[in-house]
Amino acid sequence: MLKLIFMMLFISPICFMNGLFWMVQNLLFIVTFVFIILNYCTNYFVNISYFLGFDVISYGLILLSFWICTLMISASESVYKYNNYKNLFLFNVLILLIFLVLTFSSMNLFMFYLFFESSLIPTLFLILGWGYQPERLQAGVYLLFYTLLVSLPMLVGIFYLYNNLNTMNFYLLSNYMFNYDLLYLSLILAFLVKMPMFLVHLWLPKAHVEAPVSGSMILAGIMLKLGGYGLLRVFSFLQLSGIKYNYVWVSISLVGGVLISLVCLRQTDLKALIAYSSVAHMGIVLGGLMTLTYWGLCGSYTLMIAHGLCSSGLFCLANITYERLGSRSLLINKGLLNFMPSMTLWWFLLSACNMAAPPSLNLLGEISLLNSIVSWSWVTMISLSLLSFFSAAYTLYLYAYSQHGKIFSGVYSFSGGKIREFFLLFLHWFPLNLLILKSDICLFWL
Repeated sequence: MLKLIFMMLFISPICFMNGLFWMVQNLLFIVTFVFIILNYCTNYFVNISYFLGFDVISYGLILLSFWICTLMISASESVYKYNNYKNLFLFNVLILLIFLVLTFSSMNLFMFYLFFESSLIPTLFLILGWGYQPERLQAGVYLLFYTLLVSLPMLVGIFYLYNNLNTMNFYLLSNYMFNYDLLYLSLILAFLVKMPMFLVHLWLPKAHVEAPVSGSMILAGIMLKLGGYGLLRVFSFLQLSGIKYNYVWVSISLVGGVLISLVCLRQTDLKALIAYSSVAHMGIVLGGLMTLTYWGLCGSYTLMIAHGLCSSGLFCLANITYERLGSRSLLINKGLLNFMPSMTLWWFLLSACNMAAPPSLNLLGEISLLNSIVSWSWVTMISLSLLSFFSAAYTLYLYAYSQHGKIFSGVYSFSGGKIREFFLLFLHWFPLNLLILKSDICLFWL
């Protein structure tokens, strides 16, 4: 594990050399493929040292981090073109990637907490430094305070655990069962805000709308997964409290998911629509995870990976049209079929994945989650059916409104799209549909 971190540390000086912008991206691709070849796919922790180690959950999420961070550089050509502090931008992305890799491979609960909170700082810099509108300051404050407010109780909970057990290691903690309500609440709230659960989700759409494309990609791709990953880790010793109280979070998530889907149907901002849709998706992930069933845990992991690729790809698409038309409004982004015909295929493919059409990984995740939530209580069928229906509805609304209709009269042009953009979208879509062929790593890790 250390070899990968050293590899990234040695890439950092290259960020500050002129004319090597794409070199950094190529080196990160190499690191990613080295990591794929290492292939640590075993159910138990491997490559263990005092504070770094892997199991399948970590492996999948670290691979996703590498992939999304590499594609972030590819998507941010405008930073390079307009020379918008490109060296600092690369350095920021690299530091963020290092923090994420350390977060997912920490064996120690306190180290996990430390890096979990540290990854907030580079994200904040991305939004404040490279965002588009002046409101990005408010978005940054929302992001910071929502996360920090709930992470202090978590720190206290971690110290309580350490005081009682004299250990912080994940594989030792799972031997214990706590039935202590306050501990349960303090450890779990930070992850619920990070997910984000309905009622504490307000920071997410704000951050997404104000962030640059790279910020949106990393937020949708990885940041939301930190919450799910944390829950998967702490529920190994909070099962007893979980069985007592989880019905609260499941009901909030499912009802919230339906409400958010209705909110999606009246968005006029492309980015806001995609951001709210990821709140709805994470709602169903949270619901499945909280049932604490085998299907639920595996399905939530699968959908987290799938949503990371799919949502990130949709943000890239929104950015590609934004760079052409200078607007993210659906009133101006109409009739894109006339304006960028070759992009419509990618809009279609990624929208189909977003509403869980086969053969995407989203379908596998959603089937497992439906299975687990309905087996937990049949009453959830009502909100789940509404959620699935509206999920398809707002995705079709996004696709049909943006691609069909009469093109805005101010746009007198036609655009083919660049090879870089097609490559970028292909690299989001291809793993998403390829992984369904090797779905056992998503479903047999428990």
